[in-house]
Amino acid sequence: MADCNETLRELEAFLDDELTDETRTHIRAHLEGCLDCLQAFDFHAELRTVVAAKCHNDELPAGLLDRITACFGDDRPAVDLTDAPDPATEVDDGSVGADGGC
Repeated sequence: MADCNETLRELEAFLDDELTDETRTHIRAHLEGCLDCLQAFDFHAELRTVVAAKCHNDELPAGLLDRITACFGDDRPAVDLTDAPDPATEVDDGSVGADGGC
């Protein structure tokens, strides 16, 4: 059976449905019996819902996808950009994060 540390460590993967069926079953069983972990799960699930609702219509800042791609290099997974804005029509202000963009 999953313990609190394992459950909390795996919450994001649990919410993303990235765990094996066996691990999901153990985490689910732990959540049913542990109020603290269940509250943490509820918080993470609600936070995802709020962020998704608030950011649903936000456009990707110009150049952001290129900077992210540069950070991952050739190890990046395939990304479906069907709904992404056309970078050719965006104006890149050239700004990068404090760490140079990565």
